[in-house]
Amino acid sequence: MNAPAAPTQSGEPRESEAAAEESPATVPQTEGVRAKPTRLDRRRDRTRRALLDAARAIMAERGTSEVSIQEITERADVGFGSFYNHFGTKTELFEAAVGEVLEEHGQLLDQVTAGIDDPAEAFALSVRATARLATERPAIAQVLVRAGLDYLVADDGLAPRALRDIERAVAAGRFTVTTPFLAVVSTTGCLMAHLHVRLHAPHLVGPEADEELAESLLRMLGMDPADAREIAHRPLPGTLEDR
Repeated sequence: MNAPAAPTQSGEPRESEAAAEESPATVPQTEGVRAKPTRLDRRRDRTRRALLDAARAIMAERGTSEVSIQEITERADVGFGSFYNHFGTKTELFEAAVGEVLEEHGQLLDQVTAGIDDPAEAFALSVRATARLATERPAIAQVLVRAGLDYLVADDGLAPRALRDIERAVAAGRFTVTTPFLAVVSTTGCLMAHLHVRLHAPHLVGPEADEELAESLLRMLGMDPADAREIAHRPLPGTLEDR
């Protein structure tokens, strides 16, 4: 009998246990009742979580070019064979990691703008919340910057929310925009450049750079300068100020 594979420091299976993830035991289920996760289910979840965390860390540090699956699994501290039980390719893993970051970003923006009726203020808060990621959650900011233009057409994150707020602000007479999506393009480009500077050369911008950016974007969208300044410098909601 072969000796069982030694676990890694995190307790994850190595090569000889990777195959065990492929064929989970069938657990009888009562109709309408969700089966309790098995030990194998929990092991699979831990492995997937470790791979996603490793991918996010690598993306934040240096991007995805010239990264091997071996390097990813070593960073995740899981067996090489376990990778293919969860993802078919590196691209699939990194896309899942970016999608996860966008979902977290979207949830943050929803919390920040909850209860805000003025679409112009909601837009400004979303801009400021995103800009603050450079100092509050730099790893997320790095992933967003590295996601680049893909961020524009994502189903989550800032882009769909900015489009919604811009369209509402145009309908309310707050913004003067002919093509709302082009306004999203301009907003996203400015924000990505802003995050890059805040991450890599923060000395080039002042302490109110986030508010200045929001004010400039509001003016770009057709808002009166005085109104734009007042909205961009309003106190932040507690959900953001406390972070």
